[in-house]
Amino acid sequence: MKDNRDAIIAAAFIIIGFGVIGYFMPRLVLAVGEFSTLAAGAIALLFVLGFFLIFWLRGIYQRRKNR
Repeated sequence: MKDNRDAIIAAAFIIIGFGVIGYFMPRLVLAVGEFSTLAAGAIALLFVLGFFLIFWLRGIYQRRKNR
């Protein structure tokens, strides 16, 4: 029961964190896009990949922890 609660709390923090970053993402991409469209695209790509990477790494950690 405690493991489920910890997983839910961790996921909530991750989603809230990415939500806050995602809220400011359009401004950030537009600001960087004025200097380089390639850099702006890279920032957007890193944001999306980072979201999945965090949960993937958390899954690996949980599998090792549960052995």
